[in-house]
Amino acid sequence: MPSIFPASITAPFRRHPVERRPSPLLWALESRALLEWASIPAAMPWLLLNVPRGDGHSVLVLPGLMANDYSTLPLRRFLASRGYDAHGWGQGLNRGPGEGVVDRLLAQLQQLHEDSGRKVSLVGWSLGGIFARELARALPGSVRQVITLGSPLYGPPQSSTNAWELYRLVRSFKRDAEERGEEAPPVPTTSIYSRGDGIVGWGGSVERRGRLTDNIEVNCASHIGLGVHPLVWYAIGDRLAQPEDQWRQFRPRGLKRALFPFRAPKR
Repeated sequence: MPSIFPASITAPFRRHPVERRPSPLLWALESRALLEWASIPAAMPWLLLNVPRGDGHSVLVLPGLMANDYSTLPLRRFLASRGYDAHGWGQGLNRGPGEGVVDRLLAQLQQLHEDSGRKVSLVGWSLGGIFARELARALPGSVRQVITLGSPLYGPPQSSTNAWELYRLVRSFKRDAEERGEEAPPVPTTSIYSRGDGIVGWGGSVERRGRLTDNIEVNCASHIGLGVHPLVWYAIGDRLAQPEDQWRQFRPRGLKRALFPFRAPKR
């Protein structure tokens, strides 16, 4: 049985990301997501004090595999409380890019852009992050930035995630419909990931380094709890609050630097 320790403890010190599935122990520890959900009320005063209010632009939040808009509701409510126009994807369970799914997302993105006259930020959790990157690749003029949460961006999904068999079982499309770009889209893109992720191997979530890309590691977070983790909400709020066309890589200051101690290895 693979050990939890090489993947979780040595990850911050590796020069290159390791694209392999999490250990069975990390997978079993995904139940700690309940504690991450429960931590939100206690963390909310700190979040409201430290996450700046936004400028009101639209944010489209996309759920992960076999999840729906209920899973992203806490995050969208938080973003709305910070002044953003937050939207769910409105397509029920995410079973992959089935017939009409991508077309409806493109239409939704265009409509949000046209209605507001402003570019839209995309936040995608796990498989939702793959959708977000491809939407930004297709309509870069409508997208302000992309933020992915524990998304399997690189590496063969058959051997780098613990969700591949479920994905094969529930996907509602032909295999030739599967497409995933091997480069970040041409817009500011941030990957938020955890080396404690028990479903998606952390190495596959590390984005390529570039002028418009960034990686933020949230130490020890679960995959199922990424969308409700207080530090993830802080990082998302920091990213979204940047003025349009003035995007910069994540650089927490003061005591907050201790909350994000690791830098991503180079891809």
